[in-house]
Amino acid sequence: MASLDAWLHHLETAHQAGLIDMGLQRVGAVRQRMGLKPRCPVIIVGGTNGKGSVCAFLTQIYVEAGYRVGTLTSPHLLHFNERIAVNGHPADDQTIIRSFERIEAACAEISLTYFEFNTLAAVDVFDHANVDVMVLEVGLGGRLDAVNVFDVDVAVITSVDLDHQAYLGNTIEQIAYEKAGIMRSGKPVVCGQLPVPDSLRQHAADIDADLLVMETDFDVQQLAQQQWSFRFHPQQSRLFSGSRARHALPIPALRGRFQLSNAACALAAVQCLDNQLPVDIGAIKRGLTRVHNPGRFQVLPGRPLRVLDVGHNPHAARALRQSMIALPYAEKRIAVFSILADKDIDGVVEIVKDQFDQWMVAPLPVPRSMTTNALVEKLVAHGIDNVTAYDHIQAAYQAALSQVGENDRIVVFGSFHTVAEVMALPHA
Repeated sequence: MASLDAWLHHLETAHQAGLIDMGLQRVGAVRQRMGLKPRCPVIIVGGTNGKGSVCAFLTQIYVEAGYRVGTLTSPHLLHFNERIAVNGHPADDQTIIRSFERIEAACAEISLTYFEFNTLAAVDVFDHANVDVMVLEVGLGGRLDAVNVFDVDVAVITSVDLDHQAYLGNTIEQIAYEKAGIMRSGKPVVCGQLPVPDSLRQHAADIDADLLVMETDFDVQQLAQQQWSFRFHPQQSRLFSGSRARHALPIPALRGRFQLSNAACALAAVQCLDNQLPVDIGAIKRGLTRVHNPGRFQVLPGRPLRVLDVGHNPHAARALRQSMIALPYAEKRIAVFSILADKDIDGVVEIVKDQFDQWMVAPLPVPRSMTTNALVEKLVAHGIDNVTAYDHIQAAYQAALSQVGENDRIVVFGSFHTVAEVMALPHA
């Protein structure tokens, strides 16, 4: 039996069109051959940012309620196994390998991408684990993403902004249409994006999906420090006519409106499935309090204050800036930064540049990385002159640590890969 690393290397190179080859025909055909159909409620989570956080909230809440939960997320930070988790625990190598073998046997003449294998493997693992609910994160877009070969009981669209334009389109409306593809006729769709893009709202109407919108049908409002009120009060919903819910909730782990919106989307999805998967208020409170989602404005223990954030597009940069402004005063503010070449570095840097006094940059160990020279040139073009380049992110982070005092701040951001490099250090 080949090792998981050998399998992953094979999957990275086996499909001639590359890692991304959008469309449902191939993966749908293999799914049918495997007879792979979830036997439990399915929540699919799409959006530009916030997908991972919503998945983390949903997973922890359902675990606290005593349900068995299968969660598919991407990308991973340190280990591939993170993508396929049961009750928040990554599947072991042998479980994933057995699933890969079942998929390979069903493929025959069909070639699948790395991401298509990943999606089928997750649902296959969850099916064999007899989970009570599946939480599936969309990888790219929605309409043509491999996750969309499975029907959904509740769709969640967290946000819509510019990212992956080469695949999804160059306008908000085009991207929103792609993300709206995870909707299903007669099923609820939780939308955290305000204002709701016209193409998304129109698609919901065209297929008769039940659209539930933030601040109209559900919301979270602050009552006091670390106390929030969640309201679920659908206005025009056919599925939830007369339905109401209100809870006072502790959400001490959250920072900024953006994560409150993610929590609200997760709670609305839980409410939508209340008849199939009842959840008591205690499970909700424990889930919100105990949730752990590494790399999403993650504040590391101790001093100086150190933050890890996987944000890599302008929408995420705005959320990061908002969260940094809310932090205590720091005498020196250092950015440890790198980003992939196909991302909007100009948009990201322009949004957050006023929050840093010093930038430490390095290339990432992946083919899509920006070069050191390109990173420095971009920062200089935005009027940033205090820039130091290093051979790799770990060296940049260690240099930052050597230059700060207790009242300073280090923020590591720009990519999942940037954060992963720091997390891999023994004592980050």
